[in-house]
Amino acid sequence: MGGEGAGSNPWFGGDARGASDAKKATDSNRSNMSTKSFAEGAEHMTRAEFDAHIAEAREGTGPVEAYNIVGPGGILTGAGLKKAFSKDDPDAEVEKERHRHRFEKSTERIFTVNSAENLVNLAKMQEEAELGLEKGEEVHNMDVAKLAAQMDSDLAKGITSARAAKRLEEDGPNELEKPPRVTFFVLFLIQLTQLIIVLLLGAAIASAVISATNSDRRGSALSYVDAIAIFIIVFLNAGIAASTENAANGALDALDALSAPASRVVRDGQESEVESAALVVGDLVLLNVGDVVPADCRVCESADLKVNEMLLTGESEDVSKTHVVKPKKPGQATKLTEDTMIFSSCTVKAGNCKALIVHTGMQTRVGQIAALLTDKGDGKTGPCGLPDTTSNQTPLQVALGKLAVQIGALAIGCCLIVFVVGVGVGAQDPDGASPSWLYMILISVTLTVAAIPEGLPLTVTISLSTGCAEMVKEHVLMRKIAAVETLGSCAIICTDKTGTLTEGKMRCVKMHCAGADYEVSGKGFDPTHGSIGAKDAVAGDDLAFSPDDDRKDDPNVRGMLTSALLCCSTTLAQEEDDAGELKWTPKGNSSEAPIVVAAAKIGIWAKELEPAFPRATEIPFSSSRKMMAIVTKNENGGQPPANVPDACKLDAPFVAHVKGAPNYIIEACTTMLKDGAMVPIDAAAKAKLYEVVDELSGQALRVLAISCRPLDTLPYADDDEVEDKLTAVLDGGLQFLGLVASIDPERQGVKDAIDTASHASVRTVMITGDYLKTAQAIARNISILNPDGSQDKDAVDCNDLRPGDEYLDETDMDALTGRVNVFARAKPEDKLEIVKSLQRQGWVCAMTGDGVNDAPALKEADIGVSMGLEGTEVAKGASDMILTDDNFCSIVKAVRKGRAIYAGIQKFVSFIMSVHFAEVLQIFLCVVIGLPIMREPLQILFLVLVTDLPPAIALGVEPAEPNIMDKKPRPKEQPVVMPWMWRCIIANGLVMTVGIMSTYVVALDAYAGAFMQERIKPKANWRDRNKCRVWRNNFFSYKTYKHTDNDENDDKMKECANFSIRKARTVAFIALVWAENLRAYSARSFTRPIWVNTFQNMAMNKAILGAQAALYIALFVPGLSTQVIALYPIGFKGSDGIEWYGWVLAIIGALVCLTGCELYKFYVSFNPPEGCV
Repeated sequence: MGGEGAGSNPWFGGDARGASDAKKATDSNRSNMSTKSFAEGAEHMTRAEFDAHIAEAREGTGPVEAYNIVGPGGILTGAGLKKAFSKDDPDAEVEKERHRHRFEKSTERIFTVNSAENLVNLAKMQEEAELGLEKGEEVHNMDVAKLAAQMDSDLAKGITSARAAKRLEEDGPNELEKPPRVTFFVLFLIQLTQLIIVLLLGAAIASAVISATNSDRRGSALSYVDAIAIFIIVFLNAGIAASTENAANGALDALDALSAPASRVVRDGQESEVESAALVVGDLVLLNVGDVVPADCRVCESADLKVNEMLLTGESEDVSKTHVVKPKKPGQATKLTEDTMIFSSCTVKAGNCKALIVHTGMQTRVGQIAALLTDKGDGKTGPCGLPDTTSNQTPLQVALGKLAVQIGALAIGCCLIVFVVGVGVGAQDPDGASPSWLYMILISVTLTVAAIPEGLPLTVTISLSTGCAEMVKEHVLMRKIAAVETLGSCAIICTDKTGTLTEGKMRCVKMHCAGADYEVSGKGFDPTHGSIGAKDAVAGDDLAFSPDDDRKDDPNVRGMLTSALLCCSTTLAQEEDDAGELKWTPKGNSSEAPIVVAAAKIGIWAKELEPAFPRATEIPFSSSRKMMAIVTKNENGGQPPANVPDACKLDAPFVAHVKGAPNYIIEACTTMLKDGAMVPIDAAAKAKLYEVVDELSGQALRVLAISCRPLDTLPYADDDEVEDKLTAVLDGGLQFLGLVASIDPERQGVKDAIDTASHASVRTVMITGDYLKTAQAIARNISILNPDGSQDKDAVDCNDLRPGDEYLDETDMDALTGRVNVFARAKPEDKLEIVKSLQRQGWVCAMTGDGVNDAPALKEADIGVSMGLEGTEVAKGASDMILTDDNFCSIVKAVRKGRAIYAGIQKFVSFIMSVHFAEVLQIFLCVVIGLPIMREPLQILFLVLVTDLPPAIALGVEPAEPNIMDKKPRPKEQPVVMPWMWRCIIANGLVMTVGIMSTYVVALDAYAGAFMQERIKPKANWRDRNKCRVWRNNFFSYKTYKHTDNDENDDKMKECANFSIRKARTVAFIALVWAENLRAYSARSFTRPIWVNTFQNMAMNKAILGAQAALYIALFVPGLSTQVIALYPIGFKGSDGIEWYGWVLAIIGALVCLTGCELYKFYVSFNPPEGCV
């Protein structure tokens, strides 16, 4: 920001290096600087040596001590004091900590208030050094021409394009720094560090190693198919998860790109439009009503300029700005936002200005606050040096991590037990290719593969990514894939009112004037529809009142609205919307829009009044007195506006028009308009007015009071302070003209959405800046509070949170937030305290916000929800989800979707765990009993990939149960697999084991005439068996073959030995595929029978059709069935196939499994556990 010359610096001894070189020297020589001290005199140091001392002071003793060392009263004074902090790169940590204290409780602040003030002083000294400011000069009060010159700019021509390009290269774009975006590759690698993925990779590697070290297996490509398939599953899962999160980041970037602003600037003496990101220090920007300030600027020229700084200060009222520098009075407190400065991201609400940019990007006020949202950079990394994501894991990620540990322990335990038991009983390879111990290692690894649900991470990922995609249709953009599920556990939604619960379009609906009440009809901001009618009058379909009820020509009404309009800066005009249609749009303060529209409905327009009654003085809103005033001058030949009561004396040379909070205005009035005359206002009249205000506020209306004071001369000097001018106006007493009551209609569907949330035991907490009574009324209208008023005690003014400007202690705060559903007159920092309190009580909280000051609360909440239309980039960056329509209803839809996703996850986890448990148990029993192993590794892999995985994915996208929003939100610490789910998994696994084992044993009897491995004698040992009893072409009708010289008998004996196990495996395999497919349909509900909406889930139907198609391809494609998967449904090399009764056995086995699972479900339905759907 400083000048370009970096030549010899006379203050330092002989070092002419620039600041960047000095900084490099500082970094390299810092350890050697401590031998010198400030006492030796700065003139004996190089610039690098001095910077090193300052850096040591800041880092070693802290900014406060550094200031005390070199500040007033310290060693350095005068020019030395300025030069002490002259460097191009501000200390990021100092900048960050300077603002952090604003968002902390006073008892928890990193710096005390005094320390924070010292940090501000450090920044001021830095500016002094960079800009060569004289003593007492600051950016906001120095001569603006001198300031421009220091920045190589000109107040008439602006900065040159060449200088702007160079400065843009030096300082970077005018935008907030974002956390380094994690690349797709890094996201991919992070997925591979999940425990369950590591277990799968370990099993795959072990399988490949065993195949490679076995001489009989290493030459066959089929020996590595299981390992290859697991690798494919793992990489597919990682790819889907990484691409989904990457796409979410891309969608956010696209959203940012759509709203990329441009600004009008003066460069090279020419006015042009430049992207805001390309603006630099020294640029001259031209701003009008509706423009967003692109950077921190010093106002050079202004006309009736008002800016809304709510994003920075939390104050909703607009703030007047000026180019005129006013001297600071002795003892006057420093303002947070100076009158001559406008700040990045704030909106111009009235007037226009030319402004000089003094800070861009992260050096702006908004940028300094955004720095709060970035981590300190403690170097914490995860496995293999990848970014550590454990600190912000969602409840689902934590629960799945714990489940992975449990599954890993079970898998490894199962592997070890099977290996020990198998070796102990001397289990032999039926093919005789491997010794017992090597064969058992292969079986153990196979069992481990079967025990670990390979599809679990992939299915979770697909379920969440599908949920994210569907959320977009509901106007919700999820920034983190796993956050979509967190919504399912949301117990409290803390929401703003304006624009989220309501439309954000204030409309005047009632008036009170001269002792009479009036109705105001209309729709939106359209002044061509609607009028003003008598009390309780009903407008027709055209929104007009009958001639008897119409009051648009009532002098009292016209007098009040004329004065009110002259006290407004908001304009109303037709503009084209995105669809190309003309719509009436107000520009300016939202609280003034209802007045402007109401006045226009009866033909009163500012553009017609202002030439005759121009502004003499504008007194901006006073936060202490809750009112504002505009003094107009009569240039209408001494005549009043048309059709107003003479008693108002609007024909006076000057008239002060005052509007504001009713209680403040009423107390400042000495007379009131009544029956066409001004009468004294006594205590009884004030009490009656307060009753009217309370009645209107009780109808969820926002009430403004209108008053005026005729003046012969201005009672103040032009250079008086704003507060002094307002005091002078009020001292003579005001004339009360009336009340204007406006409503911000609730959004369509909000009440139903809140009712739905309430049935789901999700509490809605409204946080608003409205007054308590107005907030209570709105909350009653939309069912946050009971309509009968019985819950009005559950609404509080936020001053109750911080009596004496100190927040309540944790116990009292928790007691208050635990019952209160409405917080009125809230400030942004109150949100942070509320969400902290609710989280201490164990609730999962969603918090909405749109402003910069909302960002800490959004980051603190379990689910930060920012607004896509009105939200700032800082708020979006701190949030987990963005509402692209700013509508509360979208949050409730997202909660429902989050619950549906979690319920689907529970269903597929239960399904996949039960079938894997059954598969492992079946093989384990074969090893222990001595039966031939039921399945070969490739068959297991087929079951994992084809039979288990697609239906599991389909369960993950299962439509929500009809009563899903009648359940309570799950606790934050609840595991994915509940105790009742473990019982379900075990029960269903045992049922399927009994059904399939029975089928296998009967099939062994049918084809081998024996059950035990040692009696069947396959391969070359078949001659050791003297007879074989097998089924005839009928159930349990046997025929016995004996080993003789008869070739036919020998062929049957050989078939019995070599093919019987394979045929029995084929029957059991078919039965298991069918059973698992039926089990998938059964798993769609933990309590409802299978025949209820059986085919509702189209994804499930497709998955089952695909699984069945794959089964028959595997059974009947020559070569694939026999050579690869080792299935023999039809004859092969002398084998007769499984015969017709083999198919019947498979059907019976599958139906037995289904019947058992449904019976268990029927048993559970009598007393379903909590959360069971």
